[in-house]
Amino acid sequence: MARILYGVHGTAQGHAVRALTVARAFPEDEFLFITHGRGARVLSPEFSVVDLPGPLTIFRRQQVAMATTIWKNVKLLLQSPRLLAETLAIMDRFQPDVALSDYDFLVPWASRRAGLPCLSLDHQHVITLCRHAVPRSQAFAGFTTGLAVRLLFSWANEYVVTSFFHPALKAGARARLTPPLLRQSVLARRPAPGEHVVAYQSVSTFAGFVPFLRRIPRRVMVYGFHREAADGNLAFKRNSEEGFLEDLASCSYVICGGSHTLMSEAFYFGKPVLSFPIKNAFEQTLNALYLERLGYGSACLDHRPGPEVFRRFEARLVEFRANLKSGTFCGNSEIFGLVERFIRDKTLFRAAPGSQAPAGA
Repeated sequence: MARILYGVHGTAQGHAVRALTVARAFPEDEFLFITHGRGARVLSPEFSVVDLPGPLTIFRRQQVAMATTIWKNVKLLLQSPRLLAETLAIMDRFQPDVALSDYDFLVPWASRRAGLPCLSLDHQHVITLCRHAVPRSQAFAGFTTGLAVRLLFSWANEYVVTSFFHPALKAGARARLTPPLLRQSVLARRPAPGEHVVAYQSVSTFAGFVPFLRRIPRRVMVYGFHREAADGNLAFKRNSEEGFLEDLASCSYVICGGSHTLMSEAFYFGKPVLSFPIKNAFEQTLNALYLERLGYGSACLDHRPGPEVFRRFEARLVEFRANLKSGTFCGNSEIFGLVERFIRDKTLFRAAPGSQAPAGA
């Protein structure tokens, strides 16, 4: 049995769901999580959790509130010496064999200080560890986001980067690129053809989102507004894993932001995606750009969409579904094998005699 300290970014639920899926795959090992916010709510029913604050992203009207986000994170960084000391004290008590991280700030930093091997398993490092061709309009956002990822979240020794798209890794990156990690409740369902649409928003969305959905000549199952109500063609539903996945597996297509987790689940079920990525959230924009390049759906950067947006999208549904059949959207076996190897060997890149291991990330 191994003791594993697992740091999880707590702002968005996808990080905690991914970490929960990993921990459930290793029932013989003991996990202790350091997280906050949504991460603590998802993980604490099944595992021991220490709630320590981490970097936040504040959203308003389908965009990152840059000034508020920077201010809150500056205040957090002023607390970082104390938080680092608390994390090191937790390590001293728990005596972990290795550490894992899902886009976490504290655990990789403390692991580096303590000499504890740390593996990062997330999607966000696709930004810094892979090569991308992005439009000139997104170059500055890509640079600033990449800088933040490198400065705050890149203290791990090695990386497993999960992604539905597969750009080239940068030379020397101590990383493995895999297909997405899917929760077991997704794998347990079989997709079915349907006529309804699933619309999901996880943050405060743009003003025209609901009026846009009303123009779609289909029944739309709307999640993320935390209410149960019927409004014309719209059926607002409270968040429920069982109900949401049932609707997702049987829908015609999905309308959402730029969440990698939701996109990956939709693609696994063969459902095209119409993406409205959050403004100033480069990772979501990058996901949406690859969505279009691969022909899995369409991206809309305009938050004042007219009816022509869904009409053009629906006209290409057959094409999108055909493209999805050639994709690989489940990397669970590969990822679990890599995590198992890291727990056992403390590295994924043990060099053979006479060879040279990859350089640092």
